[in-house]
Amino acid sequence: MARRHWLFALTAACLVCAGCRDVPKAKKPDPTKGRVTGIVICADTGKPARFANVTLSAYPKTDDKPDQDSALPETERAMTGLDGRFTIEAVEPGRYFAIATLEGYLDPKVSVDLSRLGDKATGQQRILDAIDQWKDHLVEVTVTVNITSDIAMRVERGAEIEGTIKYDDGSPAIGVWVQLFHKTAKNAWMEAGGATGSAYAPTSDGHGRFSLANMPAGEYIACVLLPAESEDITLRTCFPSAFRKKDAETIKVSPGQVENGVDIVIPLSGLQTVAGHVSGILGGHVPDQATVRLLYADDREPARETKSLDEGSFSFPYVPEGKYILQVSGAEDVEQKRVKTNPDGSVQVETVPNSARRYADKELPITVEDDMDEMQITLSPVPVAGP
Repeated sequence: MARRHWLFALTAACLVCAGCRDVPKAKKPDPTKGRVTGIVICADTGKPARFANVTLSAYPKTDDKPDQDSALPETERAMTGLDGRFTIEAVEPGRYFAIATLEGYLDPKVSVDLSRLGDKATGQQRILDAIDQWKDHLVEVTVTVNITSDIAMRVERGAEIEGTIKYDDGSPAIGVWVQLFHKTAKNAWMEAGGATGSAYAPTSDGHGRFSLANMPAGEYIACVLLPAESEDITLRTCFPSAFRKKDAETIKVSPGQVENGVDIVIPLSGLQTVAGHVSGILGGHVPDQATVRLLYADDREPARETKSLDEGSFSFPYVPEGKYILQVSGAEDVEQKRVKTNPDGSVQVETVPNSARRYADKELPITVEDDMDEMQITLSPVPVAGP
């Protein structure tokens, strides 16, 4: 499961004036390079797309790596003016794809599913797949030395999902993360933005309200996640009041539709704490690193996860009552180094013998009916492969 990009901080402080935007700095013309100009039109109104973001994404090379912030890596960018026009100076000659985005309109960060290629796909394969998925919204442009390439683009209105988030005592859930899953062509549920590494993870406002925009038509599941101190998986509640995606109600939206009334209630009763300590059989040594997960017992769906062990201790607060599998995997001690000073005064770095150690994975079925905060998990070491 890809690292959940729903936990990234998204709030930007504007130091000069409220509402100011990150306007790209214009470059000077360069006769050894090319220029791209154009106009962006809103498809629903036929009017200029004012202050839209325009990016150029270079055709990928064989050694390209996936961009962590975008499905279609940004090479150059600009912002349109009041007339919807833009100019990008000093562009390196080559083949590009132009992309236009504007709040309220379709955005590839939400729409492109790169997970369908799998984790073993190359950066070039993943980018080419994103281009193929988004081809109806891209304009290809070839940049030539000392030539102006003029293009026209349209942005299409996206769908929106709006609602409120409350606890079951009626109080608003403020600052909780909203997680959106989109049903793919293969009937799988993909986290919107998650597969691309984008930071598409809105939070509820001071009244518990939320709005999810820029989405393509389709079928969705909306969930919320309580804040966590790290990137660990925390308590999830899905519309209308389900702890699991399979029990959630789906939401269907058509192009440009605004779906109101997606109100999510977070149950407070029946939540327990599962906590304990992970150590090795030999002398109770604590592994340098390990992943601890709670899996639902019936289908092994991940319920909670943490890699942030505090001297071997883990804790999962707010666990709904039920049957789980407590899983510890990837436990190991990293290879230790030490600095040795030789008799001649030279310094030598050497590996500490037998400092690297791996532990066998372990699973323990548990039934959560009350707090379970003193669990002791012991792991057996496994032989380390030789050189």
